[in-house]
Amino acid sequence: MKTKLLLFLIASIFSSIVFSQSQTQNMRFYSNLNVHTEGMYSAIWGYVAPDGREYAILGCFAGTAFIDITDTTNIHEVDFLPGLSSSWREMKTYGTKAYIVSEASNSGLQIVDLSYLPDSVSLKQVFNFSGYTRTHTISQSGPYLYMNGGDYVLGGVFVLDLTSRTGIPLKKGEWETSYIHDCRVVNDTIWGAGIFDGNIYVIDARDKSNLVSITQFQNIPSPGPHNTALSQDHKFLFVTDEVNGNPRLLKVWNVENVFNPVQVATWQPTGITTSIVHNIEVYGNFAVVAHYTAGIRVLDITNPATPFEIAWYDTYAPNNDFTYNGCWGVYMFPSGKIVASDRQTGIYVMKTTNPLVPTKNNDPPLPKSYTLKQNYPNPFNPSTTIKFRMPENAYIRVKIFDVLGKEVATIADGYERAGEHLVTYDASGLPSGIYFYRLEAKNTSVTKKMILAK
Repeated sequence: MKTKLLLFLIASIFSSIVFSQSQTQNMRFYSNLNVHTEGMYSAIWGYVAPDGREYAILGCFAGTAFIDITDTTNIHEVDFLPGLSSSWREMKTYGTKAYIVSEASNSGLQIVDLSYLPDSVSLKQVFNFSGYTRTHTISQSGPYLYMNGGDYVLGGVFVLDLTSRTGIPLKKGEWETSYIHDCRVVNDTIWGAGIFDGNIYVIDARDKSNLVSITQFQNIPSPGPHNTALSQDHKFLFVTDEVNGNPRLLKVWNVENVFNPVQVATWQPTGITTSIVHNIEVYGNFAVVAHYTAGIRVLDITNPATPFEIAWYDTYAPNNDFTYNGCWGVYMFPSGKIVASDRQTGIYVMKTTNPLVPTKNNDPPLPKSYTLKQNYPNPFNPSTTIKFRMPENAYIRVKIFDVLGKEVATIADGYERAGEHLVTYDASGLPSGIYFYRLEAKNTSVTKKMILAK
């Protein structure tokens, strides 16, 4: 009996290892495009246009590719924007603009108009200022960009305000205590990854002109944090370690008490201990992870303290070695399509065989119509928070108007998932007075009044 049990356990372990290292599990493959072979690929992001069409934006060595993935039978590149050669290129979108950075000297910030899609894109300007020429990564929250690393001062974080009607970003505050490799911004809190000193920095960004340290903690063991993401209830922080030691783990921290964070879990792909984790993106109760030589990994994080792998696709078939080859970045669209960038072989487009339906467990049921809540605080000076709820996925805008009906700012502009959303508005550039804010979605328009009292 003991011998049979031992043989069963050995067979089960062997089966698990072989199974876990197969190229794919629970994933439907649509396409792989490998067009720009002059050098390695880098980051990837997604854009949903006002008409609902879906585009992947892929960082290439010589520029940025814009790929229409709307029709899975006709995935194709629609345009390519040249840039200074760089093995690192990253991007975010806001409204109908894409914002692209790279590590190339004097590359600045490329601002790209996406309103001409599906035909083409247009470079509107390259933005820079004295003392700044390049950025390592770029984060976005509402109408603000957070520029990380690069060559500005210590390579910490500085903020660009996108609310100007001129379309030219306005440089706001900065935080230069340490080098920040990448950051996540949620509810005006910056979670910065200090890849070289091993710290996670928590920074108050409510006042965009004055970023203030809250606390910091070491991402032990063998800390080398590259990327962070928060659980849907904001109680848990996921951190990917790209450098220092082996294995390089996805770590999960309970940050309910940010001054006393507790590590509750670490994670690696099933049966793989050598691949290096890179980027993580969280969508409700699911996480999609770029894990270099192990490819795309999809986790169920309904319980963040026990991440559970449910699907994967290995974009880098040769091996699962301890190298920086393979899957660099991931992004999941509201439709459930997943795009990933592989350093050697370009973009992959796929979907899990079982639908991933991101949920927000603590949210009340979806409303039957679009709702706009009263801003808080009100009166305010200079910042206020505006919440709105959506019954469906849709392209929305939130605009600010003065008493004469003149539009003074757009503070939300893009395709959003159903549920509750909030955006913070910094009105430091406006005089005291009565203003109106309006939610626009499809054929719906809801307006409320607010008071700026300086």
